[in-house]
Amino acid sequence: MITPKLILLVIALAPLVGAIVAGLFGRRVGRAGAHTVTIAGVAVSFVLSCYALYQLSTGGWGVFNENLYTWFEVGKLSAHVGFLVDRLTAVMMVVVTSVSLLVHVYTIGYMRDDPGYQRFFSYISLFTFSMLMLVMSNNFMQLFFGWEAVGLVSYLLIGFWFKRPSAIFANMKAFLVNRVGDFGFLLGIAAVLFCFGSLDYATVFASADATLTGRTLEIIAGHPWQAATVIGVLLFIGAMGKSAQVPLHVWLPDSMEGPTPISALIHAATMVTAGIFMVARMSPLYELSETALSFVLVIGATTALFTGLIGIVQNDIKRVVAYSTLSQLGYMTVALGVSAYSAAIFHLMTHAFFKALLFLGAGSVIIAMHHEQDMRYMGGLKKYMPITFITGWIGTLALTGFPGFSGFFSKDAIIEAVHESHRFGSGYAYFCVLIGVFVTALYSFRLIYLTYHGKERFVVEHKAHGHGHHDAHADAHGEDDADDHGHHEPGHLEHAPHESPWVVTLPLILLAIPSVVIGWLTIGPMLFGDFFAGAIVVKEGGPLAELAHEWHGPGAMLLHGLMGLPFWFAVAGFAVATYVYLFNQAIADRAAKLFAPIYRLLQNKYGIDDLYFAIFARGGLKLGRGLWRGGDVAVIDDGIVNGSAALVQRIAATVRRVQSGYLYHYAFAMILGLIVLLGGLWMAAR
Repeated sequence: MITPKLILLVIALAPLVGAIVAGLFGRRVGRAGAHTVTIAGVAVSFVLSCYALYQLSTGGWGVFNENLYTWFEVGKLSAHVGFLVDRLTAVMMVVVTSVSLLVHVYTIGYMRDDPGYQRFFSYISLFTFSMLMLVMSNNFMQLFFGWEAVGLVSYLLIGFWFKRPSAIFANMKAFLVNRVGDFGFLLGIAAVLFCFGSLDYATVFASADATLTGRTLEIIAGHPWQAATVIGVLLFIGAMGKSAQVPLHVWLPDSMEGPTPISALIHAATMVTAGIFMVARMSPLYELSETALSFVLVIGATTALFTGLIGIVQNDIKRVVAYSTLSQLGYMTVALGVSAYSAAIFHLMTHAFFKALLFLGAGSVIIAMHHEQDMRYMGGLKKYMPITFITGWIGTLALTGFPGFSGFFSKDAIIEAVHESHRFGSGYAYFCVLIGVFVTALYSFRLIYLTYHGKERFVVEHKAHGHGHHDAHADAHGEDDADDHGHHEPGHLEHAPHESPWVVTLPLILLAIPSVVIGWLTIGPMLFGDFFAGAIVVKEGGPLAELAHEWHGPGAMLLHGLMGLPFWFAVAGFAVATYVYLFNQAIADRAAKLFAPIYRLLQNKYGIDDLYFAIFARGGLKLGRGLWRGGDVAVIDDGIVNGSAALVQRIAATVRRVQSGYLYHYAFAMILGLIVLLGGLWMAAR
């Protein structure tokens, strides 16, 4: 009999089976076998996830919460592998598996020349399994397993081309920055265990109010903190690492060193969404601390605006999209901070589709441009790549919140929720998310115009020899020397750009559809209905409850949005980008010179990377060398170890001289000793 338990097990384990086959038996199954088995595994997970969401939405299933395996038991503490699948989990499962499936298909075209083809498919399938284990967990221990697993696989994927020093630097940066966040996350889990004596979600959430209300913890003796605040802040520090919030955001732009498919998967459906989901899942705990929620709110608002500003000065097409991810994650975090958890998850869902679309579209452009990523050497690509061009516009309109597109519904809901909130920091957050709308439109349409419109800023040089394709195979071997590997000076191509193959364009089309329609179809039940009832807890209704009184359907929201401030801020950003980058680009150059200090500050990413490098990287090296010289060399080697050996050697040399082997030497020593002894006794007798 097919039971919900069996279906959920298949959902979680099917990608793992594909990863094992492609990873361990890749040479036997070959390239076709590797992508077939992994795509099949993720496809099965996707279909069954959709079925689970349907059953939960229609009442065919109740909430599934069951332990499947006992990991260990120590006294009263037990750790299990189990699933908690409600509507919140089911939405995440569908988002993860759908985007992952399209990324798997896209990878066939993008990675076709790479020698690590099977290994890459194994990694992305393992990534999907890790994220599913994270969102389906019913306890903090399994959550931490999934949390660390997605971190590990992201490390492997960001540094996939491991012969490139820049890729190794990027994956180490991601790994180390996330260790900082994960340390706080682990302390938060420890605090939960200390306060509740359990790591089971249901047990913790059921007694959260009674256990934490009025309870304090002393991190520093004599300075009590609310236990709910300590737990909330520590858990969110983990989310700051995974979901790349200021100041732990520095790893995400560098994750572009990995192949484009994994950039799409990290930024759209896995890794960075883990922190947003975690805070929404922990809503029963966060609702007990206004301080923790204000902390979340201010961090999210700062991330939304200030990382978006950096995107304006980026020239690498993937980095522009990467900084837009940072900004949009800030919007989701702001929604969490004002207790609009449903709006955060709703924006997470809509963002997953149009952000995957933008990344995969950027990858399609990179393929056509023979792996040129600088937008200053593109232009006029719309006539060469009509499908990529149209889907790129759709993704951009969704990202900028153009009325009627999915991003409009989710982003406007967040902005309105912040406006309704009276929580500390909400005024600052409203300013940031409102200005962020202008900034988003400016860098998004800048990307569109520099890439697809205007004059062609590249030269096609037809050669009789060489393929001129700086492909993944070259990148995998660290072949960065342009002259030796067919990649000429920027702006020079050996063959004219052309549309990508169907395995690349089909995922673009399939992602463009929900980027347009999913907001219309789901905003009512997800934001203003009881879709997440029981999964998300909000005290006293929250700002979405206030907005629900004014809800009269998506059409009415569309008309209201045309009169709201966010729409006109987006129009202003569109107008500025259109005039500057389509008609008079010289203004951008003059502005860069006029505002040179600000321009350099943004190009230098506010100096945060340099600061971390100076303090932690160089500081760590200096500290290590100082401990080595002062400890290992001076104290241990020259002091205790070598010093002791030298002392023993000197004593031995002296004693060796006494042991001559001559009898008269020993007789003389005995007589001398006897005289000394008698002299001592005589002195004592007097």
